[in-house]
Amino acid sequence: MTTSSGSQARPSRVLGTADAVTLGASAMVGAGVFAVFAPAAEEAGAWLLVALLIAAVVAYCNATSSARLAARHPESGGTYVYGRERLGEMWGYLAGWAFTVGKTASCAVMALTFAAYVAPAWSRPLAVGAVVCLTAVNYTGLRKSTGVARILLALVLAVLAAVVAVALGGSEADARHLDVSTQWPGFFGLLGAAGMLFFAFAGYARIATLGGEVRDPSTTIPRAIGLALAGVFVVYLLVGASVLTVLGRERLAASAAPLADTAVATGWPQLVPAVTAGAAAASLGALLALILGVSRTVAAMAADGHLPRFLARVHDRFGVPHRAELAVGAGVCVLVLAADLGDAIGFSAFGVLAYYAIANASALRLGPDENRPPLLVPVVGLAGCVVLAFSLPLNSVIAGVGVLALGAALWWVRRVLPGLRS
Repeated sequence: MTTSSGSQARPSRVLGTADAVTLGASAMVGAGVFAVFAPAAEEAGAWLLVALLIAAVVAYCNATSSARLAARHPESGGTYVYGRERLGEMWGYLAGWAFTVGKTASCAVMALTFAAYVAPAWSRPLAVGAVVCLTAVNYTGLRKSTGVARILLALVLAVLAAVVAVALGGSEADARHLDVSTQWPGFFGLLGAAGMLFFAFAGYARIATLGGEVRDPSTTIPRAIGLALAGVFVVYLLVGASVLTVLGRERLAASAAPLADTAVATGWPQLVPAVTAGAAAASLGALLALILGVSRTVAAMAADGHLPRFLARVHDRFGVPHRAELAVGAGVCVLVLAADLGDAIGFSAFGVLAYYAIANASALRLGPDENRPPLLVPVVGLAGCVVLAFSLPLNSVIAGVGVLALGAALWWVRRVLPGLRS
Protein backbone atom coordinates (compact mmCIF):
# COMPACT_ATOMS: atom_id res chain seq x y z
CA MET A 1 0.00 0.00 0.00
CA THR A 2 1.01 3.58 -0.48
CA THR A 3 2.14 5.10 2.79
CA SER A 4 3.80 8.33 1.83
CA SER A 5 0.86 10.67 1.73
CA GLY A 6 -2.05 8.87 3.35
CA SER A 7 -5.69 9.76 2.94
CA GLN A 8 -8.59 11.17 4.87
CA ALA A 9 -10.26 7.80 5.23
CA ARG A 10 -11.83 7.01 8.58
CA PRO A 11 -9.46 5.42 11.11
CA SER A 12 -9.86 1.73 11.89
CA ARG A 13 -12.14 0.64 14.76
CA VAL A 14 -9.80 -1.75 16.56
CA LEU A 15 -10.33 -1.00 20.28
CA GLY A 16 -12.46 -3.25 22.46
CA THR A 17 -13.53 -2.60 26.06
CA ALA A 18 -10.36 -4.00 27.63
CA ASP A 19 -8.17 -1.93 25.30
CA ALA A 20 -10.12 1.27 26.02
CA VAL A 21 -10.02 0.67 29.80
CA THR A 22 -6.27 0.09 29.57
CA LEU A 23 -5.66 3.35 27.72
CA GLY A 24 -7.89 5.33 30.07
CA ALA A 25 -6.42 3.84 33.24
CA SER A 26 -2.83 4.21 32.03
CA ALA A 27 -3.52 7.88 31.29
CA MET A 28 -4.95 8.42 34.79
CA VAL A 29 -2.44 6.35 36.76
CA GLY A 30 0.45 8.44 35.53
CA ALA A 31 3.29 10.28 37.20
CA GLY A 32 0.79 12.37 39.16
CA VAL A 33 0.02 9.57 41.62
CA PHE A 34 3.68 9.62 42.67
CA ALA A 35 3.63 13.35 43.46
CA VAL A 36 0.15 14.88 43.58
CA PHE A 37 -0.64 13.86 47.16
CA ALA A 38 2.08 16.11 48.59
CA PRO A 39 0.71 19.49 47.42
CA ALA A 40 -2.86 18.27 47.98
CA ALA A 41 -2.04 17.33 51.59
CA GLU A 42 -0.51 20.76 52.16
CA GLU A 43 -3.85 22.30 51.18
CA ALA A 44 -6.27 19.81 52.74
CA GLY A 45 -4.38 18.07 55.55
CA ALA A 46 -6.50 15.36 57.17
CA TRP A 47 -9.27 16.23 54.72
CA LEU A 48 -7.18 14.82 51.87
CA LEU A 49 -9.48 11.86 51.29
CA VAL A 50 -12.52 14.16 51.35
CA ALA A 51 -10.85 16.27 48.66
CA LEU A 52 -10.22 13.08 46.71
CA LEU A 53 -13.90 12.18 46.99
CA ILE A 54 -14.93 15.64 45.72
CA ALA A 55 -12.56 15.26 42.78
CA ALA A 56 -13.98 11.80 42.08
CA VAL A 57 -17.59 13.06 42.14
CA VAL A 58 -16.79 15.81 39.65
CA ALA A 59 -14.86 13.30 37.54
CA TYR A 60 -17.82 10.89 37.66
CA CYS A 61 -20.19 13.60 36.43
CA ASN A 62 -17.75 14.53 33.67
CA ALA A 63 -17.28 10.88 32.75
CA THR A 64 -21.03 10.25 32.58
CA SER A 65 -21.63 13.32 30.43
CA SER A 66 -18.69 12.39 28.20
CA ALA A 67 -19.86 8.79 27.86
CA ARG A 68 -23.41 9.77 26.84
CA LEU A 69 -22.06 12.30 24.35
CA ALA A 70 -19.49 9.85 22.97
CA ALA A 71 -22.22 7.30 22.38
CA ARG A 72 -24.15 9.88 20.31
CA HIS A 73 -21.07 11.24 18.54
CA PRO A 74 -18.65 8.28 18.12
CA GLU A 75 -15.92 10.31 16.45
CA SER A 76 -12.33 11.01 17.41
CA GLY A 77 -11.94 14.42 19.02
CA GLY A 78 -13.88 14.16 22.29
CA THR A 79 -15.36 17.38 23.67
CA TYR A 80 -14.17 19.29 20.61
CA VAL A 81 -16.78 17.32 18.65
CA TYR A 82 -19.45 17.49 21.38
CA GLY A 83 -19.12 21.25 21.83
CA ARG A 84 -19.20 21.82 18.09
CA GLU A 85 -22.30 19.70 17.58
CA ARG A 86 -24.25 20.76 20.67
CA LEU A 87 -23.18 24.32 21.51
CA GLY A 88 -21.76 25.71 18.29
CA GLU A 89 -18.47 25.93 16.46
CA MET A 90 -16.80 28.38 18.84
CA TRP A 91 -17.36 26.28 21.96
CA GLY A 92 -16.09 23.15 20.27
CA TYR A 93 -13.07 25.07 19.09
CA LEU A 94 -12.36 26.40 22.60
CA ALA A 95 -12.62 22.88 24.03
CA GLY A 96 -10.16 21.58 21.46
CA TRP A 97 -7.87 24.58 22.01
CA ALA A 98 -7.83 24.12 25.80
CA PHE A 99 -7.22 20.40 25.47
CA THR A 100 -4.50 20.65 22.84
CA VAL A 101 -2.47 23.44 24.45
CA GLY A 102 -2.86 22.17 28.02
CA LYS A 103 -2.20 18.53 27.25
CA THR A 104 0.78 19.28 25.04
CA ALA A 105 2.31 20.93 28.10
CA SER A 106 1.34 17.84 30.13
CA CYS A 107 3.16 15.64 27.61
CA ALA A 108 6.33 17.62 28.17
CA VAL A 109 5.92 17.39 31.95
CA MET A 110 5.50 13.60 31.77
CA ALA A 111 8.55 13.23 29.54
CA LEU A 112 10.68 15.33 31.87
CA THR A 113 9.38 13.45 34.93
CA PHE A 114 10.42 10.16 33.39
CA ALA A 115 13.88 11.49 32.57
CA ALA A 116 14.34 13.03 36.03
CA TYR A 117 13.81 9.64 37.68
CA VAL A 118 16.04 7.73 35.27
CA ALA A 119 18.96 10.08 34.56
CA PRO A 120 18.61 13.59 36.05
CA ALA A 121 21.86 14.80 34.49
CA TRP A 122 20.57 14.01 31.00
CA SER A 123 16.92 14.84 31.59
CA ARG A 124 16.16 16.91 28.49
CA PRO A 125 17.87 14.69 25.86
CA LEU A 126 16.38 11.59 27.46
CA ALA A 127 12.94 13.20 27.57
CA VAL A 128 13.17 14.00 23.85
CA GLY A 129 14.18 10.39 23.20
CA ALA A 130 11.14 9.14 25.12
CA VAL A 131 8.81 11.39 23.09
CA VAL A 132 10.35 10.24 19.81
CA CYS A 133 10.07 6.55 20.73
CA LEU A 134 6.47 6.73 21.92
CA THR A 135 5.43 8.82 18.93
CA ALA A 136 6.92 6.08 16.74
CA VAL A 137 4.94 3.44 18.67
CA ASN A 138 1.70 5.39 18.18
CA TYR A 139 2.51 5.92 14.49
CA THR A 140 2.49 2.20 13.81
CA GLY A 141 -1.05 1.68 15.09
CA LEU A 142 -3.19 1.34 18.20
CA ARG A 143 -2.61 -2.36 18.67
CA LYS A 144 1.01 -1.77 19.60
CA SER A 145 0.10 1.30 21.65
CA THR A 146 -2.38 -0.59 23.82
CA GLY A 147 0.06 -3.46 24.26
CA VAL A 148 2.77 -1.12 25.56
CA ALA A 149 0.24 0.72 27.77
CA ARG A 150 -0.94 -2.59 29.28
CA ILE A 151 2.61 -3.57 30.27
CA LEU A 152 3.37 -0.17 31.78
CA LEU A 153 0.08 -0.10 33.71
CA ALA A 154 0.69 -3.56 35.16
CA LEU A 155 4.14 -2.49 36.39
CA VAL A 156 2.80 0.70 38.02
CA LEU A 157 -0.08 -1.08 39.74
CA ALA A 158 2.31 -3.70 41.12
CA VAL A 159 4.50 -0.97 42.64
CA LEU A 160 1.52 0.86 44.13
CA ALA A 161 0.16 -2.38 45.58
CA ALA A 162 3.51 -3.09 47.27
CA VAL A 163 3.65 0.38 48.87
CA VAL A 164 0.04 0.16 50.06
CA ALA A 165 0.66 -3.29 51.54
CA VAL A 166 3.71 -2.30 53.58
CA ALA A 167 2.12 1.01 54.65
CA LEU A 168 -1.29 -0.18 55.81
CA GLY A 169 0.02 -3.50 57.07
CA GLY A 170 2.85 -2.05 59.16
CA SER A 171 3.07 -0.46 62.59
CA GLU A 172 3.88 3.04 61.30
CA ALA A 173 0.34 3.71 60.08
CA ASP A 174 -1.51 6.06 62.42
CA ALA A 175 -5.24 6.46 61.81
CA ARG A 176 -5.21 9.73 63.81
CA HIS A 177 -3.76 11.41 60.71
CA LEU A 178 -7.17 10.84 59.10
CA ASP A 179 -9.11 12.54 61.91
CA VAL A 180 -10.89 15.41 60.18
CA SER A 181 -11.97 16.91 63.50
CA THR A 182 -8.41 18.04 64.24
CA GLN A 183 -8.16 20.60 61.44
CA TRP A 184 -10.45 22.39 58.98
CA PRO A 185 -8.51 23.62 55.93
CA GLY A 186 -11.20 26.03 54.82
CA PHE A 187 -13.25 25.72 51.67
CA PHE A 188 -10.51 27.22 49.55
CA GLY A 189 -7.93 24.72 50.83
CA LEU A 190 -10.29 21.78 50.42
CA LEU A 191 -11.38 22.75 46.91
CA GLY A 192 -7.84 23.68 45.86
CA ALA A 193 -6.70 20.20 46.87
CA ALA A 194 -9.66 18.70 45.00
CA GLY A 195 -8.66 20.65 41.89
CA MET A 196 -5.14 19.23 42.05
CA LEU A 197 -6.42 15.72 42.62
CA PHE A 198 -8.95 16.05 39.79
CA PHE A 199 -6.04 16.57 37.42
CA ALA A 200 -4.90 13.03 38.23
CA PHE A 201 -8.31 11.61 37.17
CA ALA A 202 -8.46 13.38 33.84
CA GLY A 203 -7.06 10.57 31.68
CA TYR A 204 -10.43 8.95 31.01
CA ALA A 205 -10.91 11.59 28.32
CA ARG A 206 -8.53 9.57 26.21
CA ILE A 207 -11.25 6.95 25.75
CA ALA A 208 -13.69 9.52 24.37
CA THR A 209 -11.11 11.22 22.12
CA LEU A 210 -10.46 7.83 20.52
CA GLY A 211 -14.18 7.37 19.79
CA GLY A 212 -13.59 6.89 16.07
CA GLU A 213 -11.35 3.88 16.73
CA VAL A 214 -13.55 2.01 19.24
CA ARG A 215 -15.67 -0.99 18.28
CA ASP A 216 -19.38 -0.66 19.13
CA PRO A 217 -18.84 2.80 20.68
CA SER A 218 -22.38 3.23 22.03
CA THR A 219 -21.75 0.47 24.59
CA THR A 220 -17.95 0.23 24.74
CA ILE A 221 -17.22 3.88 25.57
CA PRO A 222 -19.59 4.27 28.56
CA ARG A 223 -18.55 0.91 29.96
CA ALA A 224 -14.84 1.58 29.55
CA ILE A 225 -15.02 5.06 31.10
CA GLY A 226 -16.95 3.78 34.11
CA LEU A 227 -14.64 0.84 34.71
CA ALA A 228 -11.47 2.90 34.33
CA LEU A 229 -12.69 5.66 36.64
CA ALA A 230 -13.96 3.30 39.35
CA GLY A 231 -10.76 1.26 39.36
CA VAL A 232 -8.49 4.29 39.51
CA PHE A 233 -10.54 5.87 42.33
CA VAL A 234 -10.01 2.76 44.46
CA VAL A 235 -6.28 2.85 43.71
CA TYR A 236 -6.01 6.55 44.62
CA LEU A 237 -8.04 6.06 47.80
CA LEU A 238 -5.70 3.31 49.01
CA VAL A 239 -2.54 5.22 48.04
CA GLY A 240 -3.78 8.46 49.62
CA ALA A 241 -4.72 6.71 52.86
CA SER A 242 -1.34 4.95 52.93
CA VAL A 243 0.89 7.99 52.52
CA LEU A 244 -1.18 10.17 54.87
CA THR A 245 -1.45 7.65 57.71
CA VAL A 246 2.29 6.88 57.59
CA LEU A 247 3.78 10.33 56.97
CA GLY A 248 1.13 12.66 58.38
CA ARG A 249 0.35 16.06 56.92
CA GLU A 250 3.66 17.83 57.63
CA ARG A 251 6.00 15.15 56.29
CA LEU A 252 3.74 14.37 53.36
CA ALA A 253 3.41 18.03 52.33
CA ALA A 254 7.21 18.45 52.46
CA SER A 255 7.96 15.26 50.52
CA ALA A 256 9.27 15.39 46.97
CA ALA A 257 8.72 11.63 46.58
CA PRO A 258 5.83 10.61 48.89
CA LEU A 259 5.67 6.94 47.94
CA ALA A 260 9.42 6.46 48.27
CA ASP A 261 9.40 8.24 51.64
CA THR A 262 6.49 6.08 52.76
CA ALA A 263 8.44 2.93 51.88
CA VAL A 264 11.46 4.17 53.86
CA ALA A 265 9.34 5.19 56.86
CA THR A 266 7.78 1.72 57.05
CA GLY A 267 11.21 0.04 57.08
CA TRP A 268 11.22 -1.05 53.43
CA PRO A 269 13.94 1.08 51.78
CA GLN A 270 14.54 -1.76 49.34
CA LEU A 271 11.28 -0.74 47.65
CA VAL A 272 12.67 2.66 46.65
CA PRO A 273 14.23 1.43 43.36
CA ALA A 274 10.92 -0.21 42.48
CA VAL A 275 9.05 3.02 43.25
CA THR A 276 11.49 4.91 41.04
CA ALA A 277 10.94 2.40 38.24
CA GLY A 278 7.19 2.64 38.76
CA ALA A 279 7.28 6.44 38.53
CA ALA A 280 9.26 6.20 35.31
CA ALA A 281 6.84 3.62 33.88
CA ALA A 282 3.83 5.72 34.92
CA SER A 283 5.28 8.75 33.17
CA LEU A 284 5.80 6.75 29.98
CA GLY A 285 2.31 5.25 30.13
CA ALA A 286 0.70 8.65 30.61
CA LEU A 287 2.85 10.18 27.88
CA LEU A 288 1.85 7.41 25.45
CA ALA A 289 -1.85 7.96 26.08
CA LEU A 290 -1.55 11.75 26.07
CA ILE A 291 0.11 11.80 22.66
CA LEU A 292 -2.70 9.56 21.38
CA GLY A 293 -5.43 11.84 22.71
CA VAL A 294 -3.89 15.15 21.67
CA SER A 295 -3.13 13.93 18.15
CA ARG A 296 -6.76 12.82 17.64
CA THR A 297 -8.07 16.21 18.75
CA VAL A 298 -5.58 17.94 16.46
CA ALA A 299 -6.71 15.74 13.57
CA ALA A 300 -10.38 16.48 14.25
CA MET A 301 -9.76 20.24 14.42
CA ALA A 302 -7.68 20.07 11.23
CA ALA A 303 -10.46 18.23 9.41
CA ASP A 304 -12.73 21.21 10.21
CA GLY A 305 -10.15 23.74 9.07
CA HIS A 306 -9.27 25.14 12.52
CA LEU A 307 -5.74 23.81 12.03
CA PRO A 308 -3.89 23.09 8.75
CA ARG A 309 -5.95 20.50 6.92
CA PHE A 310 -3.02 18.27 6.00
CA LEU A 311 -2.84 17.28 9.70
CA ALA A 312 -6.14 15.38 9.29
CA ARG A 313 -4.63 12.77 6.97
CA VAL A 314 -4.98 9.14 8.06
CA HIS A 315 -2.23 6.65 7.21
CA ASP A 316 -3.25 4.11 4.55
CA ARG A 317 -1.52 1.21 6.24
CA PHE A 318 -1.67 1.93 9.98
CA GLY A 319 -5.05 3.67 10.09
CA VAL A 320 -3.86 6.50 12.38
CA PRO A 321 -3.69 10.31 11.92
CA HIS A 322 0.07 10.08 11.41
CA ARG A 323 0.73 13.71 10.49
CA ALA A 324 -1.07 14.94 13.61
CA GLU A 325 0.94 12.49 15.72
CA LEU A 326 4.22 13.71 14.24
CA ALA A 327 3.19 17.35 14.74
CA VAL A 328 2.28 16.75 18.38
CA GLY A 329 5.51 14.84 19.00
CA ALA A 330 7.54 17.66 17.47
CA GLY A 331 5.71 20.26 19.56
CA VAL A 332 6.34 18.33 22.76
CA CYS A 333 10.04 18.00 21.90
CA VAL A 334 10.28 21.78 21.45
CA LEU A 335 8.68 22.34 24.85
CA VAL A 336 10.97 19.80 26.51
CA LEU A 337 14.05 21.54 25.13
CA ALA A 338 13.06 25.18 25.47
CA ALA A 339 10.20 25.83 27.87
CA ASP A 340 10.06 26.57 31.57
CA LEU A 341 7.37 24.15 32.72
CA GLY A 342 7.25 25.10 36.39
CA ASP A 343 3.61 26.18 36.18
CA ALA A 344 2.58 23.72 33.45
CA ILE A 345 0.67 21.34 35.72
CA GLY A 346 -1.52 24.08 37.20
CA PHE A 347 -2.20 25.53 33.77
CA SER A 348 -2.99 22.09 32.38
CA ALA A 349 -5.43 21.46 35.25
CA PHE A 350 -7.24 24.70 34.40
CA GLY A 351 -7.42 23.70 30.73
CA VAL A 352 -8.77 20.25 31.58
CA LEU A 353 -11.47 21.70 33.82
CA ALA A 354 -12.46 24.19 31.10
CA TYR A 355 -12.61 21.30 28.63
CA TYR A 356 -14.97 19.31 30.87
CA ALA A 357 -17.09 22.34 31.67
CA ILE A 358 -17.88 22.48 27.95
CA ALA A 359 -18.55 18.72 27.95
CA ASN A 360 -21.14 19.08 30.72
CA ALA A 361 -22.74 22.07 29.03
CA SER A 362 -22.95 19.98 25.85
CA ALA A 363 -24.61 17.12 27.75
CA LEU A 364 -27.32 19.52 28.92
CA ARG A 365 -28.32 19.87 25.26
CA LEU A 366 -28.98 16.14 24.80
CA GLY A 367 -32.64 15.33 24.19
CA PRO A 368 -34.77 12.89 26.21
CA ASP A 369 -34.56 10.39 23.36
CA GLU A 370 -30.74 10.61 23.25
CA ASN A 371 -30.01 8.83 26.54
CA ARG A 372 -29.51 12.15 28.33
CA PRO A 373 -28.00 11.75 31.81
CA PRO A 374 -30.03 12.81 34.87
CA LEU A 375 -30.07 16.62 35.01
CA LEU A 376 -28.13 16.71 38.27
CA VAL A 377 -25.12 15.02 36.65
CA PRO A 378 -24.14 17.67 34.07
CA VAL A 379 -25.21 20.49 36.41
CA VAL A 380 -22.95 19.25 39.22
CA GLY A 381 -20.18 18.54 36.72
CA LEU A 382 -20.38 22.01 35.18
CA ALA A 383 -20.51 23.81 38.53
CA GLY A 384 -17.75 21.61 39.95
CA CYS A 385 -15.42 22.29 37.03
CA VAL A 386 -15.89 26.06 37.33
CA VAL A 387 -15.40 26.09 41.11
CA LEU A 388 -12.34 23.83 41.05
CA ALA A 389 -10.76 25.76 38.16
CA PHE A 390 -10.94 29.05 40.03
CA SER A 391 -9.74 27.42 43.26
CA LEU A 392 -6.37 26.63 41.66
CA PRO A 393 -3.30 28.84 42.38
CA LEU A 394 -3.72 32.36 41.05
CA ASN A 395 -0.89 32.07 38.50
CA SER A 396 -2.54 29.01 36.99
CA VAL A 397 -5.91 30.77 36.77
CA ILE A 398 -4.39 33.86 35.11
CA ALA A 399 -2.44 31.74 32.61
CA GLY A 400 -5.46 29.58 31.84
CA VAL A 401 -7.80 32.51 31.29
CA GLY A 402 -5.17 34.21 29.13
CA VAL A 403 -4.68 31.19 26.88
CA LEU A 404 -8.44 30.68 26.48
CA ALA A 405 -8.79 34.37 25.57
CA LEU A 406 -6.02 33.98 23.00
CA GLY A 407 -7.79 30.99 21.50
CA ALA A 408 -11.06 32.92 21.30
CA ALA A 409 -9.26 35.83 19.63
CA LEU A 410 -7.73 33.53 17.01
CA TRP A 411 -11.13 31.99 16.31
CA TRP A 412 -12.64 35.46 15.89
CA VAL A 413 -9.85 36.56 13.54
CA ARG A 414 -10.35 33.44 11.45
CA ARG A 415 -14.08 34.10 11.22
CA VAL A 416 -13.70 37.81 10.40
CA LEU A 417 -10.84 37.39 7.95
CA PRO A 418 -11.68 34.36 5.79
CA GLY A 419 -8.45 34.89 3.88
CA LEU A 420 -6.57 33.55 6.90
CA ARG A 421 -8.31 30.18 6.74
CA SER A 422 -6.04 27.18 6.38
